[in-house]
Amino acid sequence: QVQLVESGGGLVQAGGSLRLSCVASGDTFGINAMAWYRQAPGKQRELVASITFGVSTNYADSVKGRFTISRDSAKNTVYLQMNSLNPEDSAVYYCNVRVRTKWQSDNWGQGTQVTVSS
Repeated sequence: QVQLVESGGGLVQAGGSLRLSCVASGDTFGINAMAWYRQAPGKQRELVASITFGVSTNYADSVKGRFTISRDSAKNTVYLQMNSLNPEDSAVYYCNVRVRTKWQSDNWGQGTQVTVSS
């Protein structure tokens, strides 16, 4: 099984930036995509960005042009650079991985809290 540990969240003022990191460990062989999700209080978890190794990146419309997903394959780490943050970006951010053809939808890390003050 893959273990996921997110970090880098915090409190930031509107317009500010944060960089989130997620390290995958354990049975990482076969990971070919990684993604960031977020969940705000009272809302469903939503996909923020994903990266398919060597193929493409995808972003939710709400973060396009502000967030950038990247990865360090040697470190089994995925990053989310978040710029021009606004209060609507406040949420707990989680990462997830796809192993071969299956996203680990039943396997989540503890998440990292992002709070953007107005």
